[in-house]
Amino acid sequence: MNDPQLFPWIILFAPLVAAAAILFLLPRNDTAAAWTGVLTAALTCFLSWKVFLDPSLRITAQIPWLEVPGAFSVPIGIILDNLSRVMLVVVTTIATLVFIYSAGYMRGDEGIPRYYASLCLFLFSMLGIVLADNFVMMFIFWELVGVSSYLLIGHYFRKDSAADAAKQAFTVNRVGDFGFMLGILMLWLATGSVMFSGIEKNLAAVTMHPGYLAAACLLVFCGTLGKSAQMPLHVWLPNSMEGPTPVSSLLHAATMVAAGVYMLARIFPVLLAAPEVVREVIMWVGAVTCFAAGLMATQQDDIKRILAYSTISQLGYMVVGIAVAPAGDVAMFHLFTHAFFKCMLFLCAGSVIIALHHEQNIWKMGGLLGRMPLTALCVVVGTLALAGTPGFSGYYSKDLIVAYAHGANNTVFWITAGAALLTSFYMFRLFFVVFLGRPRGEHAEHAKQSPAVMTIPLLLLAIPSLAAGYPVIAKHFFDLPHPEIPHIVHYALLAALGVGFLLAAALYARGPAKDPVRIPLFANRLYIDNFYSWLVANVQGGLAVLGSWFDRWVIDGLFVTGAARTVWATGYVLRLLQLGNLQAYAFFFGAGVLALLYYLIFR
Repeated sequence: MNDPQLFPWIILFAPLVAAAAILFLLPRNDTAAAWTGVLTAALTCFLSWKVFLDPSLRITAQIPWLEVPGAFSVPIGIILDNLSRVMLVVVTTIATLVFIYSAGYMRGDEGIPRYYASLCLFLFSMLGIVLADNFVMMFIFWELVGVSSYLLIGHYFRKDSAADAAKQAFTVNRVGDFGFMLGILMLWLATGSVMFSGIEKNLAAVTMHPGYLAAACLLVFCGTLGKSAQMPLHVWLPNSMEGPTPVSSLLHAATMVAAGVYMLARIFPVLLAAPEVVREVIMWVGAVTCFAAGLMATQQDDIKRILAYSTISQLGYMVVGIAVAPAGDVAMFHLFTHAFFKCMLFLCAGSVIIALHHEQNIWKMGGLLGRMPLTALCVVVGTLALAGTPGFSGYYSKDLIVAYAHGANNTVFWITAGAALLTSFYMFRLFFVVFLGRPRGEHAEHAKQSPAVMTIPLLLLAIPSLAAGYPVIAKHFFDLPHPEIPHIVHYALLAALGVGFLLAAALYARGPAKDPVRIPLFANRLYIDNFYSWLVANVQGGLAVLGSWFDRWVIDGLFVTGAARTVWATGYVLRLLQLGNLQAYAFFFGAGVLALLYYLIFR
């Protein structure tokens, strides 16, 4: 247990053991299930920090698994380097606080053991992605994350909306994962290895075929499109807010959706070796996503959906960072800072939702500043960090990405600056509507501050939300390049922050009873969800009807049933000849002999 070489293995498998123990030994004991989950998450967090604080500890350990001599070798392996150590700290720290918070949020729920077992399974799956040293192992855990997220999003499975959201999240991710799998296969065929180190070592074999490498990288990027909710595969994430709020915080703010960005950072040398078009495609997907998601967030009325579209937008920034920066640490820096303040904002939303008896519509809130002061304080910190206010963590990481965007493409620079303005606007809109003005409902009038088990994690998260981006702290986590950031970048982002705040204040600071600005295009999420619904109902539905008709009348009617009836008719005719009469059989025999003689003589 004291051997540091065992720490990564304990970190990885402890949540799996806890999930099995809860399911099989504690299926009806809510308190024991909750304690098991919390203590397991705390153990992984403690060991992750021990691993992180020992820079000399670098592990690459493997257990033989699948092997075809001379053709294929896939071990169960872990890699412990700077990238995985930082991600371990983020995942396990956030998970521990969310597990603790859940003890208060989920109190009285009928499925607490099932909930904590699913959380532990998710934590195991996410840690597997972080520690995997090869594509096959990562893909297996990638799919396990999809399964566990399906279970968590559909926790309230008796609600049709929750069940539909879980199915949509699972299905949409499979679309991206299919491309991801093809990309892995293409890289293996070209380099002869699925190990990240082996692929990098053998890149020379595939760089001679730039078109092939570009196709492989873009297919791998499809995995990020699905898991990190990039357009056009972003629709599942806002709908997955049907799950419990701690699930939204854990899966969709800090860990699951960050897996796609982490995967790109892991294969960053491959992206550098790929043709320039690969990073251009990644850059434009990220830029369009961060701006379009910001537009949609400005008109949402559900407090969790606002944060969900904000998450999509910030993930777009990270994807842009992968494309425009010379090192993957630039995108990981924003992933790091964003994890803390977005997790805190989601938990603040959960605190408000519980206080208002599960009300999520911001227009039925208001006046909560005096009733929930600690929650309001944490929302202010999270809002300032997310909006990129100088002195808060988001300012340092977002500025760095936008600075590199300025050097890479002027249009993308202005798109990311515009997304920053939208971020400032919709976050201050949320704060003004929820916490200022007069209460708009009975529940808002009687709201009270959440209990300590929910409030303490918020206050703990507020610390890194403020300070995690400071250079004195960031240098211990990342090896960041230090470019000369043009003054126009600072001016543009400060202007975006100020304009967004002033617009939100002018429209919402007085506590209007309803939204004074209604833009149907943004409120209806650019009608992208409607398009997908039409596509499924008409195109997929039409193909299903056509397939059903072809199966029924051609395959079944002509080939299956038709052939069966032909055989039956032939058998029926032959059965008529089976008379069971000796004289008849003698007659048929004689007739056959005569026919044979006739054929032999005359033919």
